[in-house]
Amino acid sequence: MINQVTLVGRLTKHPEVKHTADGTPLLQTTVAVNRPYRNAKGETDTDFIYCTVWGRLAETAVKYSEKGSLVAVLGMIQTRNYKDSDGKTIYVTEVLVQTIRFLSKKQHDAQTNEPPGIIQTVPLI
Repeated sequence: MINQVTLVGRLTKHPEVKHTADGTPLLQTTVAVNRPYRNAKGETDTDFIYCTVWGRLAETAVKYSEKGSLVAVLGMIQTRNYKDSDGKTIYVTEVLVQTIRFLSKKQHDAQTNEPPGIIQTVPLI
């Protein structure tokens, strides 16, 4: 069986790393991906894909990207669920990110001439 996802899109918000109770870095973000066709009104629809990044890769993403950054994301689909405060089961489908390629520079980095296209990978769990 194969569970592999490749996305190219833009980050919808500035990435911020949080840490789990045991100190593991965690980044939860959304990548906006335009559909390759126009709807009946002639507009391009956009999908907003929820992505989760763990460990050093999360810290790297914060260093090299910002809201609006163009990124290529490779990973796998993951589903999970939890109970909200009302006891209702909430289902989440997300991409568990394994590789990120930064396709545009942060505005600050563009001024300092840092190299673009950094690739970071993490092993599969």
